[in-house]
Amino acid sequence: MTESAMGSTRLGAGRYLTAAEPPVGTVTSLHRLTTADGATVDGVLRSVPGAQTVVCLAHPRQDVTHHPLVAELLARGAAVWTQGTRSVNNDLALVHEQALLDMAAGQLFLRERGFEHVVTLGHSGGGALFAFYHEQAGLPPHSRLATTAADRPTGLDKADLPTPDGAVFMAPHPGQGVLLSRLIDPSVTDEQDPLSVNEDLNPYASSNGFAEPPASSSYSEQFVARYREAQLERIRRIDAMARERVAEAEEARARFRRTGAAEDRRRALAPRILTVFRTDADLRSVDLTLDPNDRPYGSLFGRRPDVTNYGLIGFGRIATAEAWLSTWSATSSNAGFLRAAPGVVAPTLLVELSGDQACFPADIAAMSAALGASDVTTVRVAGTHFGGPIAKGEPTGATLAAAEIGRWLEARFPLG
Repeated sequence: MTESAMGSTRLGAGRYLTAAEPPVGTVTSLHRLTTADGATVDGVLRSVPGAQTVVCLAHPRQDVTHHPLVAELLARGAAVWTQGTRSVNNDLALVHEQALLDMAAGQLFLRERGFEHVVTLGHSGGGALFAFYHEQAGLPPHSRLATTAADRPTGLDKADLPTPDGAVFMAPHPGQGVLLSRLIDPSVTDEQDPLSVNEDLNPYASSNGFAEPPASSSYSEQFVARYREAQLERIRRIDAMARERVAEAEEARARFRRTGAAEDRRRALAPRILTVFRTDADLRSVDLTLDPNDRPYGSLFGRRPDVTNYGLIGFGRIATAEAWLSTWSATSSNAGFLRAAPGVVAPTLLVELSGDQACFPADIAAMSAALGASDVTTVRVAGTHFGGPIAKGEPTGATLAAAEIGRWLEARFPLG
């Protein structure tokens, strides 16, 4: 079918960008793929006449079908593949090692379609996902991760993981686990009570440096240090809870294998869900002097994190124990960008957005230094994390990033 409709792209809670109209003659096809472990994932391939290079966009949790870069890349002569994981728009059971098998299914499909070059493009959480994929794909099967953080087999050693020809990272945050370690509220004293609070660590107490918005807060170095250590301590406490539930589940599975009884089967299947309160509490969202850049006041979820922190939204709020350890734990997850970056050896473009609220200048510097590629290009454009403009009336970050991505692609890969 031919695609020509204008659409609106949802890039996060309350963040919408208008997607440009794709070029006339864009051909769109929908595909359902089967992964190496028997799961199914869906993808959309858009192509323009003569396209030799395909750019792959994916995210571990979000649907990127209508990402604003799609039309921009098509206009420059590249084909675009967008796909989800088996956990798209529902990260309750998101295990990153399984998501790599989902990415592999897409890579195999594109190789079979005959494209000359395949380039991955990870925006936000898609960055760490693709860094993880590049790392594992570049290893011989026997050297890949054999088990998840919950000690379950990954299947990566038995799967075909084609190696991409290039990597683009746009506003890549450091990985779901590291990101959450910066956002989680360490003042929670009772994991069963969303209102419990240790006032000595309360980020929204004036006695600790908080100022009523929209004024920027001002936290002391001593408070910041205590706060960040307490954040990691809370992560470790939840890790212990998760590992206890994983052990309970394994015990139930082992019992069922011995007995075959329906009662034991039910016990083995019963979900063990973690509820994690208050995960919108990065000090930098309200104190703009910390790791300064062009970001606006507020978090990825809204202008009042002192309020939204207590609401339903936020990263890692509900997860299975296995998903917590694989995805959301800074101390257990294998999917951190910096951990995987040395394994990214294909030509790489790293795009920093000047007003990013999740990937800060120090992150970009560390990522650039950690990447294993000999051909690494880093550029900075004006924009916010989701690709919005810095100020009303200015070009969007997505548009500015697309221009840089287009130039980088044209210099290395044949386009249409």
